[in-house]
Amino acid sequence: MFDAPQTARKKLLRSLAGEAMDVPPVWLMRQAGRYLPEYRATRAQAGDFLSLCYNPELAAEVTLQPIRRYGFDAAILFADILLIPQALGADLWFETGEGPRLSTITGPEGLKPLKGKDDIHEHLAPVYETVRILSRELPQETTLIGFAGAPWTVATYMIAGRGTPDQAPAHALREGDKATFEALIDLLTEATIEYLDMQVQAGAEVVKIFDSWAGSLKGEAFDRYALEPAKRITAELKRRHKDLPVIAFPREAGEKYVGFAKAVGADGLAIDTKIDPVWAAENLQPDGCVQGNLDPKHMVTGGEALVAETRRIVDALKGGPHIFNLGHGITPDADPENVHLLLETIRG
Repeated sequence: MFDAPQTARKKLLRSLAGEAMDVPPVWLMRQAGRYLPEYRATRAQAGDFLSLCYNPELAAEVTLQPIRRYGFDAAILFADILLIPQALGADLWFETGEGPRLSTITGPEGLKPLKGKDDIHEHLAPVYETVRILSRELPQETTLIGFAGAPWTVATYMIAGRGTPDQAPAHALREGDKATFEALIDLLTEATIEYLDMQVQAGAEVVKIFDSWAGSLKGEAFDRYALEPAKRITAELKRRHKDLPVIAFPREAGEKYVGFAKAVGADGLAIDTKIDPVWAAENLQPDGCVQGNLDPKHMVTGGEALVAETRRIVDALKGGPHIFNLGHGITPDADPENVHLLLETIRG
């Protein structure tokens, strides 16, 4: 369970508490992934992706692998944002080379088979056990991050049955059947609170809310379906766990990043690759810690461009609290040696 006094000395938690450091803490989104040969071996041992997610020993192993190799300042639980829909009763499977597939929700009848927020924990018990293992086995200086997908992003998959380039099916349901859409958002919001609460009880020290498709919401719809659910989740988690740090990631929010962390109550704001770090320092850092935002392509190409861009980001954000990360997840074609180069550049 989260304990602020015991963990205050950890670098990542110091950044989230508002401290600016000469050398920022660093971790990478999807740092446990297919670019690492040890991950590929463990995934093969598990048999398939979902079996890996639900095997606590193997899920903990792949979470620990990048910590052993690189000494990141944080480990993030190995899981998937679509485990909540499955726990609620949706069908979920992965097509090789194509990604996730789910049963679809196109109207009120699609909500009827779903369980309530309090009925998800038996299904998700292996995830909580993974967190407990990590809480025991991670180095003392390494922060453990739990996470969930934001309600809007998870809803887009549940409505379309798959990932889509523009989230058009979700927008169509939002505009055409508001009652069904908002009932789904409310259910996901409440289930996410319970899911993250259990992760914190199991040992997560920070939680991150991934809203990967937030940028496709515009104007009032962004405020209602990206900002408000994140605010509800954050407020309730902080009510249950005093001083729990929360990182929000409304990817591609653009100008909507301004004021988002403050409105939500988040301690950290992750930014995508489209945001200039100088602009972020001026417009976002005054509200708290900024996390980001190297383009993942540099982890593939490496070289002087990686070094120069890394230094540019660190220099731009060194005046305030900063966690160095990518603007999105590291890709399977990344070169593991480029991660070493990144860390050498940041840490000198």
